[in-house]
Amino acid sequence: MWGAGMKKTLREVAQLIDGEVVGDEGIVITGVCGIKEAVEGDLTFVANSRYLALMESTRASAIITSRDVDGAPKPIIRTENPSLAFAKMVSLLAPNEVHHPEGIDDTARIGSHVKLGKDVAVAPYCVIDDYAEIGDRTILYAGVFIGSHSRIGSDTLVYPHVVIRERVEIGHRVIVHSGTIIGSDGFGFSTVKGVHHKIPQIGTVVIEDDVEIGANVTIDRARFGKTLIGKGTKIDNLVQIAHNVIIGENSIIVAQSGISGSTVVGKGVTLAGQAGIVGHITIGDNVVIAAQAGVTKPVPANTCVSGYPAKPHAQAKRINACVQSLPKLYKTVKELEEKIAELERTSGSSKNH
Repeated sequence: MWGAGMKKTLREVAQLIDGEVVGDEGIVITGVCGIKEAVEGDLTFVANSRYLALMESTRASAIITSRDVDGAPKPIIRTENPSLAFAKMVSLLAPNEVHHPEGIDDTARIGSHVKLGKDVAVAPYCVIDDYAEIGDRTILYAGVFIGSHSRIGSDTLVYPHVVIRERVEIGHRVIVHSGTIIGSDGFGFSTVKGVHHKIPQIGTVVIEDDVEIGANVTIDRARFGKTLIGKGTKIDNLVQIAHNVIIGENSIIVAQSGISGSTVVGKGVTLAGQAGIVGHITIGDNVVIAAQAGVTKPVPANTCVSGYPAKPHAQAKRINACVQSLPKLYKTVKELEEKIAELERTSGSSKNH
């Protein structure tokens, strides 16, 4: 809900999000909510055509839709991107109840030759090691560790208990959620006579601007050079990114995905939940890798793959359809075997007579 007493007419809302009203412009909107949970006075949205039917049952007073929706049982605001328009309404009008830390807490441990920008916030029990640099208005929540010689840009938000190891570089307007570790050693060992000898990992991690990293993500430092997360990429919770991985700009990496070492992921790529990619391959730009897919070889740009081992999605669906038919096929084969056996017995009996 919005702040107490805050009201907007549908026409005013449409002006805020550059939308077109179809229906009563004078309806008063007092809140925002999901389409299933909304009540009278709420504004909601439909971004996916699969959910258009919910417009019939929602109790919301108005709905934000795409421009290809001609009408609905309730007033609508037609926009280019309903999801983005609704997010804008929430950010503009919903109360912000989050109060970020301010100032430098007395319990924080700040090393020598550390550079702190203007209006940096350092919450209790943070550790900023020697020669680290923190940009203007960046916020470090409680228990954050920043390693020596690391650099963090401006307007970045680091939530509690994040570890950013030595010599890591993080850009501007980055968000890092709790429990994430950036710059841990890559998984590199040389096995000699059954003994695993550690290979030094002396590279770094570079996180470019406007990246968001979910909770409990691990991004390993490179053996040499850098592990790179491109500008605008969004990473969900519980993702593993190995050493020397390169991820292009504006990609989406969904929860529990894993990317093995030295793999290059292009721009605008989507890895759905629990997708896994082997090392030393290239994933082209704008590729979609479906949930639980296992990618074992390079994937060309502008394609969608699924299954294990991952194949073009249309082919994988046909294979899966065949697999689903196996019980029926097994039954049919069994019946045919029995009929053939019966025919052979009958034929043998006739010859004997």
